[in-house]
Amino acid sequence: MRSTCFRFLCLALAAPTGLAASGASAEETGFRPIFDGKTLNGWEAPDMSHWSVEEGAITGRTTPGNPLKAHQYLVWQLGELDNFELHLRYRISQTPAANSGIQFRSKIDEDGQAIGCQADIDAEGASTGALYEVGGRAFLAKRGRKTTISPKGERTESSIGDPAALWANVKKDDWNEYRVTAKDNRIILEINGKVTADVADDEEGKAERSGKLALQIHAGPPQTVQFKDIRLKRLPMEGKKKIVLVAGPRSHGYAAHEHNAGCLLLAKLLNENLPGIHATVYLDGWPEDPTAFDNADAIAIYSDGEGAHVLKPSGFPGIDALMRKGVGIAFLHYALIPPEKEQGAYMLDWIGGYYETFWSVNPFWTADFKELPRHPITRGVKPFTINDEWYYHMRFREDLKGVTPILTATPPDETRKGPDGAHSGNPRVRERMGMPEHVAWAYERPDGGRGFGFTGAHVHWNWEHDDFRKIVLNALAWIAKVDAPPNGVPSRTPTREELEANQDDLKPSEE
Repeated sequence: MRSTCFRFLCLALAAPTGLAASGASAEETGFRPIFDGKTLNGWEAPDMSHWSVEEGAITGRTTPGNPLKAHQYLVWQLGELDNFELHLRYRISQTPAANSGIQFRSKIDEDGQAIGCQADIDAEGASTGALYEVGGRAFLAKRGRKTTISPKGERTESSIGDPAALWANVKKDDWNEYRVTAKDNRIILEINGKVTADVADDEEGKAERSGKLALQIHAGPPQTVQFKDIRLKRLPMEGKKKIVLVAGPRSHGYAAHEHNAGCLLLAKLLNENLPGIHATVYLDGWPEDPTAFDNADAIAIYSDGEGAHVLKPSGFPGIDALMRKGVGIAFLHYALIPPEKEQGAYMLDWIGGYYETFWSVNPFWTADFKELPRHPITRGVKPFTINDEWYYHMRFREDLKGVTPILTATPPDETRKGPDGAHSGNPRVRERMGMPEHVAWAYERPDGGRGFGFTGAHVHWNWEHDDFRKIVLNALAWIAKVDAPPNGVPSRTPTREELEANQDDLKPSEE
């Protein structure tokens, strides 16, 4: 299973006021359920025999006949957590050594073990309410402690409450409200309305800012732990812009329409080279994560189009609501063809243009981009020539109002001679022999939002071309309102091995 790309800039926050909700404010807007109370849909563990749903709660159980040799983690599969508030209720059996926890911003290794931060739970009170880093630095803050960790790993601790009194506030063999708030470098744990741990973590190379959510059942004596009313709220990122890339499923075969591999590569390069960006990827189709876009500054969609478009007609109004809030958006290649003609009006509003069937065409040709406009998207990009399936004769806003052509070239006349058809040609295309066509463009919406259309990227190997790749990286930063550096987003040329990674199809020689 592929993992999404993540890398965050460590930023300190001011006082904890407002980070953790308490009392009636816990039910403020923005929380979404991520457990349906009936099934384990969206949750997986290596051995599901220890997990079930009982009385509306996720239940982890070990018995004498079904023990655990290693800890088990039930992992939420629908997304990763970056900045968030998580509210849930838990109950743990009052049996010796019963132990559990809520894992977050964690990595899951090949054996299904979680590595990263855990909001601790146990039956005997040794660690409940503590923040523990599994597979790493152990306790970051014990119950009742506030810890500040410097970039070099130096710790400063102080008291935020009496550990015994905080333990007395926990209901034994009954339901407790656990709240986890993680915002940039700050993590606050709260049980039944009282803060139990507070950590500001800036340690270089140690402090993760994104990762998986999982629920633990501990190896050891027979025990039971339950979780219910699991609700998630995404929080804005401070000092960063978040780009959500949505990759369509398997499509055209090896090295063509490689949506998953392409999005993973672009996100990796953005995260490695632009400290002001956090890019994350949803693979194989439209996100099932109900919080996917809640703290997004920009969205990029790279998928098939028409009837296979990942964004279905019913989803356009929801994305339109995000556009009205100023969220940026980009459509790459086939995703420029809306699922139905009616959705073209949305795309005109969002990015200033789209591929209209029976109007636009999609031939393969070698485009010679001789001149580039002065624009943040073209920073560091030199004129270049490259072969791809460059769509052209797009349907643009009248008089290109608000639209800046980014890549323009003159297609060979033979690409205009196709018969009338949805993609092959039409009289207006044939009338434009020898005329230039725009194949990538930027759009500044009247509401201040930004859009980008890019018709290339059928050929996966083209990401190897430095100028081709830089145009798209610059554009993704631009729609998130992070201007590229003067020489553009830097990125080393990917190796062929890197380009082959994460592809949906085997090499023809390996089939």
